Amino acid sequence: MSIQAVERNIDTHPAEEQRTITPSERAPATRARRGFVLAVVCAAVAIVGIDGAIVNVALASIQHDLGVDHGTLQWVVVAYGLLLGGFLLLGGRTADQLGRRRVFLTGIAIFTGASLLAGIAQHAGLLIVARGAQGVGAALIVPAALSLLAVTFAEGPERDRAVGLFGAVDGVAASAGVVVGGLLAAGLGWRWAFFIHVPVGIALLVATLVFLSADRPDERAPRLDVAGAITVTSGLLVFVYALHHAASHGWFTWSALALFTAAAALLAVFLRIEARAAAPLVPAAMLRNRTRVAANLTAFLAFSALLSFIFIGSLLMQQVLGYSPAIAGVAWLATTATIFVAAMTGTRFVARVGGRRLLITGLSLVAVGAFWLSRVPAAASYVTDLLPAFLLAGVGFGFCGPALQLGALSGVSRSDAGLASGLVETSREIGGAAGVAAVSTVLLTGSDLDSFHAAFTVAGVLAVLGVVVAATGFARSAVREGEMA
Repeated sequence: MSIQAVERNIDTHPAEEQRTITPSERAPATRARRGFVLAVVCAAVAIVGIDGAIVNVALASIQHDLGVDHGTLQWVVVAYGLLLGGFLLLGGRTADQLGRRRVFLTGIAIFTGASLLAGIAQHAGLLIVARGAQGVGAALIVPAALSLLAVTFAEGPERDRAVGLFGAVDGVAASAGVVVGGLLAAGLGWRWAFFIHVPVGIALLVATLVFLSADRPDERAPRLDVAGAITVTSGLLVFVYALHHAASHGWFTWSALALFTAAAALLAVFLRIEARAAAPLVPAAMLRNRTRVAANLTAFLAFSALLSFIFIGSLLMQQVLGYSPAIAGVAWLATTATIFVAAMTGTRFVARVGGRRLLITGLSLVAVGAFWLSRVPAAASYVTDLLPAFLLAGVGFGFCGPALQLGALSGVSRSDAGLASGLVETSREIGGAAGVAAVSTVLLTGSDLDSFHAAFTVAGVLAVLGVVVAATGFARSAVREGEMA
């Protein structure tokens, strides 16, 4: 049964249901053109996901070549996640206001130029600025890409398959980035972790111009809520920065508490502005859909567990087990392949068992994998000690992707497709930042293998919390009919 049927059974408001995308609202597209659209947006989201992880195993090489200390080095990672997480919501709404294809092209152009700049950087300052620019470009690409799928494919089995493939590629990208980064660091050098995006970005620009039809923004659409956009973007930027700052300086230091207070104040101002705005950045109806809210909350916790699992696993293999960057990267291939297969399978399972059951099953497997590694021995064998957990996590994450993205787009109107996409991507990115910050703190407070055991336990707990949210947040009705229940 299609996700459209879900809306008739779970908490949908009539005014919102009438604005759901219909086939007549979508730009005419042949089957072949829809296939090209799917290929282009999947390729774009793949380079964004890969870029978020590709640099992790190259950090030691960057530190050696540029001669930077650990405090500066962390900003090579933080700058990307900070700007990506902060600008996603604005990027999604901008796609609705200015046109999805236009914003998609702009994001790819910024990302490609910033990748070239990062590759030629001769000092840490320029590299960090380039990484931040990559984050801004990615914040335009991802919500525009998902909203392009929402308006290109009819809600139901057609969109389910498209979003399932999108989710599979998106889920694989994070672990694939570790693989690619390890191989490049050991071969061509760390600069190619950035140069590799340049030819891909140029190819995507050309393909977008050729295969994606231009979409004009609705002239009747209200102007962008500038005050809301400024406050929510600033609040998210400060919050993500506060997470990274607290992980390295302590959660209860004055500086960390001041940053969290500032973030809370900015977000409180945003809520007040939205309550009074004639055309709010986030309409209240967007948050009244039970499925969509549950999908966003679950996405936050699922990606907290995912990124923290990959982060700890990469450090465990290199710092405790003595793996080289290349070997550590190849070790993730099992997870990468499993995520893709499970995500494609999960797309069909959503229609049979429902998104709620799929999320509960997937996050439960992730939790088991994380708890398995919380007891890994110092002389761990890859085949008997690491591989089972990597496979369990891969299946679990693969199951989660399609259900989360279909839930986030459930019943969304054409004019709000970008915003809905931006919301779920923001939940994912901030959740990932929060998860990495949490396990980083644990690693700093422990000693050797014991600290890794504790960090994996935290990742497992995050997955368990995701199970609880999925079980209580999604409606229970008509599960047997395959709805998001």
